[in-house]
Amino acid sequence: MITSAYVRTMAAYNAEMNRRLYAAAARLSDTDRRQPRGAFWGSIHGTLTHILWGDRQWMSRFDNWPKPAAPIAQSAAMIEDFAELHAAREEADAGISAWAAKVDEAWLGEDMTWFSGAANRQISAPKRLLVAHFFNHQTHHRGQAHAMLTAAGQQTGDTDLFLLIPQIIG
Repeated sequence: MITSAYVRTMAAYNAEMNRRLYAAAARLSDTDRRQPRGAFWGSIHGTLTHILWGDRQWMSRFDNWPKPAAPIAQSAAMIEDFAELHAAREEADAGISAWAAKVDEAWLGEDMTWFSGAANRQISAPKRLLVAHFFNHQTHHRGQAHAMLTAAGQQTGDTDLFLLIPQIIG
């Protein structure tokens, strides 16, 4: 069951994992971050940018954030400068945590209807399901970024939620 406590835990976990991934990525050169590595969004930089794009897209639906100007196909190039991307990631994580603190059971119990550009149609779904997708999307692509960072010789420390829970909610 997706609860408001789950939302707050996942927001904290995702922010911590983003801090770890961005620290590892910052130890690489810009050339290494942009090197094509066979991932769906190409490079470490492209994957990190796509994650931010997805977060902004979902938060535009969940919390009235501005929608990304770039369509999904160009999401990996939404922000070219790594320092700007890093700052935008930190800002987004703070915003996601602030939103998570407001989420309650009543909001989670509602349905949401929106037009999906990816599916090219209107969709209605329970907010609980959409919140699970939101966090799963981050985790999925962060896993890709983590694999690329590891292959590039960078370490992030523990990534398992159960190992980080005392740090993020304690």
